[in-house]
Parts: sequence; structure tokens; C-alpha cells
Amino acid sequence: MIEPVQLPPPWCDARVTVVVPTYNEAANLPVLVERLLALPLPALHILIADDNSPDGTGDVADKLATDHPERITVVHRPGKEGLGRAYVDGIGRALDAGADYVAQMDADLSHPPEALPGMLGTLLSTSAGVVIGSRYVPGGQLDEAWPLYRRALSGWANFYVHSLLRVRIRDLTAGFKIWRSDVLRDIDLGRVQSNGYSFQVEMHYLATRLGHTVLEVPIRFADRLDGTSKMTTATKVESALMPFRLRSKHRGVGRD
Repeated sequence: MIEPVQLPPPWCDARVTVVVPTYNEAANLPVLVERLLALPLPALHILIADDNSPDGTGDVADKLATDHPERITVVHRPGKEGLGRAYVDGIGRALDAGADYVAQMDADLSHPPEALPGMLGTLLSTSAGVVIGSRYVPGGQLDEAWPLYRRALSGWANFYVHSLLRVRIRDLTAGFKIWRSDVLRDIDLGRVQSNGYSFQVEMHYLATRLGHTVLEVPIRFADRLDGTSKMTTATKVESALMPFRLRSKHRGVGRD
């Protein structure tokens, strides 16, 4: 586990909301929350968007919010509608609540929370609109436990999407990032239609179309400790078709 960067004031006091979508993450969520609350970011807030998890994740989230009422908000959604819909809901609520910066991360402990202060520091010290925790820039790593087929699928997905969209981002499917709130408002969450993992690609594509600077910093992507992947055949099909839809749908957004 890396040691989090100690940011100087006023950077360390930035109002950051971390949006965490959950579905059947009852075992992982308390560990993630403990690590997030231990970061040297006293104004950090956590927004958990649970899609009515049958394993009781919503109840676990409520208990955590009761223990930390000033720092945790729980959104109970009616059912599993996909990662993209959970993020649109959670990010929209974070913006409405006044967050200056919004982070995204998975609940399965694959993203290292301790990297977040350094990512915030990169955002604040540059003109970047979003900073991505990347697996595929120099220094980035994949967990040795990741099976070969998942490595191949992830690498192929990034190559495939990059070839079609011509976006200069190494880790186009990355789910660990931190945004400036004004960039998210410029993107306009109302125009984002992706339901599954292709949400990440659509957000990156819109950010670059609108001329915002995207920076990538290396992280070590860990294998989940508990539970199973939410990747289904339907989400794979959506992800395969999405680049074609994005080129057509967002043709009039930003640059030509």
C-alpha cells in the first residue's frame, strides 16, 4: 500500500466528493470507506450510490453513514440500471451539493484510495480538467493475479476504442479519476447515455471533444479481494457498439 501524498493548505482542504457506485459490495465497502476517511483530506466526502444490492450493501452503507454523518451520503437507487446511470445520479448529486472536485472509483478495492491526494495535487497544479489513475502509462501496473483473458480483454478494448475515436488517452476505460466540477458541468451529464462500462469512454470522449486537458498518472490496479466482476455479455456488447454511436451522437460537440 502506498503512502498518500501530504498536500499543503489550502489544497488539502479542497471539497472533494468521491462517488462510489455499489452492487453487491458488502464485504469491500467498509474497507474502502476506512481507507478513504484515513486520507489527509479533511473535507473529503463520500457518496455511495447503491443499486438495491441483494447482499445488503445498502444496509452496510447506511451503517457507515450513521457512524460518519458529516462525511458519508447514501443514495438508494431502485435497482440495477448499470454503472453509467449510477454515476450520472451520484455525480449530479455531488455537484448539486457544492463539490468543487468529484472523484470516481470502484468499490471493489481495485483502485488505491491512497493515490487520490496525489491525483488531486496533479489536478490543482496543472490546467487539467480531469486526472486519470492509469494502468497503461509508464509506471502503471496490473495486479499479477489478474488472469490473462482479462488482461487481453482490457488491452484490446483500449486499442479498439482508441482506433475508432482517436482520443489521446492511454487508459480510455479507466474508472479511477478526479474531475473539476466546472468541467463536469460543461460536459453536461444530461447528454451522457451510456449505461455500462462504456460510460467511462463516453466521459473521456466528451471531455476531449470540449477541449479539456486530460492527464494520466500511474497507479497499480489490484484484483478485487471479494465478490465477482459485474461485467456481463450485455455490457460487452454495449461497449463494442458505443464508439460508433459516440462518433455519430456527439458529432456537433466541441471540435470537428
